[in-house]
Amino acid sequence: MASQHFGVSFHVSPSFTIIPSFHAMEPQGPKKEFLPSCCVGLVAQCSWLFGGTCCGTNISCLTNSSPHSRAETLRQAAKTPQEDMATVGCKRPALPHTAPAWGTNDFKTGNIDFEGCMRLLEKLQIPFDDDHFKHIFKKTTDKHTGDVIGMDDFKAIYRALVHRPEYEDLFRAYSTDGKILPDSQLLKFLVKEQFQTDANDITALEIIMKYEPIDEVRKKRQLSFEGFIKYMNSEECSVFKSQHRAVYQDMTQPLCDYFISSSHNTYLISDQLIGPSHLWGYTSALLKGCRCLEIDCWDGNNNEPIVYHGHTLTSRIPFRSVIHVIEKYAFLSSVYPLVLSLENHCSPKQQEVMAEQLKDILGEKLLSLPVGGEVDISQLPSPEALKFKVLIKNKKVGTLEQSLMRIDDDYYGEIEELSEARSDDEDTDTSSSTLPPQQSRSPSKRKGELRSSQKNTKVKRLKIALALSDLVIYTKSQKFVSFEHSLQHQKCYENNSIGESLARKLARTSVKEFISHTTRFITRIYPKGSRMTSSNYNPMDFWNIGCQMVALNFQTLGIQMELQDGKFLDNGGCGYVLKPEFLRDRNTRFTPRNVGPYSKPMSLSVRLISGHQLPPSSMSKTNKADPMVLIEIHGVPEDQTKKKSRIVKSNALSPKWNETFSFNIQVPELALIRFCVEDEISVVNKEFLGQYTLPVTSLNTGYRNVPLIGKDGVKLESASLFVHVWFY
Repeated sequence: MASQHFGVSFHVSPSFTIIPSFHAMEPQGPKKEFLPSCCVGLVAQCSWLFGGTCCGTNISCLTNSSPHSRAETLRQAAKTPQEDMATVGCKRPALPHTAPAWGTNDFKTGNIDFEGCMRLLEKLQIPFDDDHFKHIFKKTTDKHTGDVIGMDDFKAIYRALVHRPEYEDLFRAYSTDGKILPDSQLLKFLVKEQFQTDANDITALEIIMKYEPIDEVRKKRQLSFEGFIKYMNSEECSVFKSQHRAVYQDMTQPLCDYFISSSHNTYLISDQLIGPSHLWGYTSALLKGCRCLEIDCWDGNNNEPIVYHGHTLTSRIPFRSVIHVIEKYAFLSSVYPLVLSLENHCSPKQQEVMAEQLKDILGEKLLSLPVGGEVDISQLPSPEALKFKVLIKNKKVGTLEQSLMRIDDDYYGEIEELSEARSDDEDTDTSSSTLPPQQSRSPSKRKGELRSSQKNTKVKRLKIALALSDLVIYTKSQKFVSFEHSLQHQKCYENNSIGESLARKLARTSVKEFISHTTRFITRIYPKGSRMTSSNYNPMDFWNIGCQMVALNFQTLGIQMELQDGKFLDNGGCGYVLKPEFLRDRNTRFTPRNVGPYSKPMSLSVRLISGHQLPPSSMSKTNKADPMVLIEIHGVPEDQTKKKSRIVKSNALSPKWNETFSFNIQVPELALIRFCVEDEISVVNKEFLGQYTLPVTSLNTGYRNVPLIGKDGVKLESASLFVHVWFY
């Protein structure tokens, strides 16, 4: 996620039940760390389950203090009785030393049934898969008559869902007595196993304060096995680096130096011919951190522009409504600039309506003047300089200086014409481009090609309303002619949109010129028109040559969108990822198939240890599956590889592999790693169970959990893989 949170806070009621509070969703600066589940969800209620009194310390007061004061607060908290916690800055209701609350109340009649057991697990914030829980509960009740269980049975179910032998092995390896982990031993674990070489006593104490649920253990600066489980299941032990969950890259470089999360035909939520257009397309893309949205604009009734896929049966939505949704959600997931790519088919009259609606609805968020009033632009501004701004990408007539001279004039009704050459060999999209002129082997052939080119090229005259044209500042849509033409004539604020098919030809025949082009100009790639089902191309092909806006159909799930989501997990999910230096250098000699001196080889070792609560097979009547794991590297052609684990038969709850896979990666800066879990239904038939994709450079070392995302694109809360990662 981005460094700006969604305005979700949690209040602790007198009974210590978590109550989510959704207040105004406005950007509020850097992401704040919420109270961890172990310090809220199990405050005092879990003593009967873990043995001892549970810690209720609220560590949120520690997150905004200096390292020195935080350390002192932690030291005091570790030895301060619960009743006196407020004196060290941890404000919370005083907790009794014995607080049975949830546990004994739920068992006040002696037993609980299936629904009661499920509710109690939810109260304790224990993630579980329904099928696995049903299987475990049934096995428990089969041991005796009746369909209810007692407290001992519940503890057994809890252990089956939460305790893991591989965690126990690690814990016992560093525990002095097999029961607790002193802070000194925890520190050894962090340094030796997790490779946290910068960890110190304060690091260990912070973990104990944050994850240890038993008060007596916490006060002794120790970690129980329950606390160790909570730590190992936390985001701190995710395979994705916690430092990369916030914006950490330099955001002061020109816009063209970043990969920018981009959507194609954002208004569609299905196919390109008869599917519905819906505002949810914009909402969902923005919430995923997308920073370039596409809006196809056409004349509507009553002088109201509409949005739909022209000349098809897709439904229509008002342009006004689209802009209202964008205004509401534009900066919830990212504070960095949002580009609206207009596919403008409207008459000049309705273009003026569009301009008026953009200004009225977006207000100060709309960028309508150059930063600092600078009109002689030799370099694009940075994402940092354009925070909280919406940029319009459209055709523009005249210069920025001419636009500024008209700023106080009443020029509504004024239009100008642009002439644009179009060719029959373009992709069927209004932003398509033509192949640049190619040298041939004979004069006669050149003449024939020239006649053919003249025959197939059509000149299209576009009428542009000045009111809309003047809203275009740094993202002027410019027809692509050739790389040579761009080098000689194109301005830094002029952007090209190139269709997928043409882009592939250019990448194959003129890759060095293509990469040089993307170091200077923002280049948008979009799917070819024949993708009627809204399928996607492989975005790696175009990220590898530096294309900034590689636009995909966000509504279509599959490996292409998984790569998109994985790439833009980086840098806080803000939708901007700084390109490697060799794709920003205008004198670069890098190409994906000849990385040469730009290679920074990385040896990566991934030990696949186990899985936990994997989704059962759709063919299973219980909770079974025959899982196997694919570990894939996506990057430059030399790095593309896939390795496969063995199949574990009939075990989706806790499969074990203990297999090690090694990878040699030449260009880790462009590489993504994808963990994919499949169920082998037959030799030729596999069922997708879940996946997780992330940049190779965002990998955490040591023992890590790999979260899994299901076929619907939603995180599987209870499912994960357990791996050990090492690289050099």
